[in-house]
Amino acid sequence: MPIKEGERVYLQLEDGKKYLIKVERGKFFSTHLGNIYFDQVMEKEFGEEIYTSQGKKAFLLQPGIVEDIFHMKRRTQIVYPKDLGFILLMLDVKENDRVIDVGLGSGAMCGALARLVGEGGKVYAYEKREEFIAIARYNLSEWGWEDRVEIKEKDIKDGLEEREVDALFLDVPNPWDYLEECWRALRGGGRLAIVSPTAGQVMEVLRKLESLPFRGTEVWESLFRQYKVNPSAFRPTDRMVAHTTYMIFSRKVLPSACSSDLKEAEN
Repeated sequence: MPIKEGERVYLQLEDGKKYLIKVERGKFFSTHLGNIYFDQVMEKEFGEEIYTSQGKKAFLLQPGIVEDIFHMKRRTQIVYPKDLGFILLMLDVKENDRVIDVGLGSGAMCGALARLVGEGGKVYAYEKREEFIAIARYNLSEWGWEDRVEIKEKDIKDGLEEREVDALFLDVPNPWDYLEECWRALRGGGRLAIVSPTAGQVMEVLRKLESLPFRGTEVWESLFRQYKVNPSAFRPTDRMVAHTTYMIFSRKVLPSACSSDLKEAEN
């Protein structure tokens, strides 16, 4: 099926350069290897090749979530795909789930969550900065998942409105201050994920988690290494994205009504 006007295309030039573009009739996209004319793109299907105005080859590919994230409009630090994928699995996010995303930022994690909860689920995204919300709304609209997200311009210190959610993602500088509120929002057995870039933050979170009805706490770090795809000189790339964040996971438990930690969490 030919590519339609308004569709997003992941353009890969013959020298390896990549761009994420949106097709508009009568217009073109300029690259260092020549122009790509969108009217010609609309005569092609995904997976086909096209030639620039300089006769250089380019491939027309359909963008996926990784391409969306790396090429998204943003003003904040994002959760890298190497961490994001593991977080989604550890949160066990699936179709029809209700999930809270605290610290919306530019919307990378929110978009990934919205993709998984499906049309029957919902992501409740909290962000106190209006300028970040505008960027996140734009990205979610581009990806087609805006209807699955309810954005709330609200500081988490004022509390979370939802209860009995399946999972909660917390990305704020001082997460230990809000763990009681996270406990209240989650259902029994609900999953919590926190990202913190420094060891000091992790230690504060762990101390607080020990005093609350959370169990099964784990801390992970993802070190990822890419390799050059030259069959004659196969070796690691010259740069490596090593530490990006620590990931803390835990689950809400329901202690007995006389338990002191439950009473503290409910107060």
